[in-house]
Amino acid sequence: MSLEENPAPDFTLNTLNGEVVKLSDLKGQVVIVNFWATWCPPCREEIPSMMRLNAAMAGKPFRMLCVSIDEGGKVAVEEFFRKTGFTLPVLLDADKRVGKLYGTTGVPETFVIDRHGVILKKVVGAMEWDHPEVIAFLNNELSKAREGHHHHHH
Repeated sequence: MSLEENPAPDFTLNTLNGEVVKLSDLKGQVVIVNFWATWCPPCREEIPSMMRLNAAMAGKPFRMLCVSIDEGGKVAVEEFFRKTGFTLPVLLDADKRVGKLYGTTGVPETFVIDRHGVILKKVVGAMEWDHPEVIAFLNNELSKAREGHHHHHH
């Protein structure tokens, strides 16, 4: 069963620096939840475009959460960032609890969640996240929500 059009399963995870993030606290923002791992080549490939997207959306009610399923957790991710010079807003899901909640079968898998906490899109595999169409789609979601339209699901 697809999770699209359904409320995103809530979760609480820690960031690399120990901050606690609870998905349901982010209502009112468009959220990207990206499941990834440092050992996954397609994940590594899409990180630069995710970094550019995150920069492009700065200051907007937008949040990117990159959920690492690395068994090495914080140490593995920090080591990877040190080596590559990459940086992402990372949450740690070493026991893959949240990945299971979202029914992920591999990495990368990414969920785009609207401002009401509903899953708009599931993307399997790597993508060019700062593509103009992606940015237009996200900005459209942001402006839609501001006018207070609620979409009804039948």
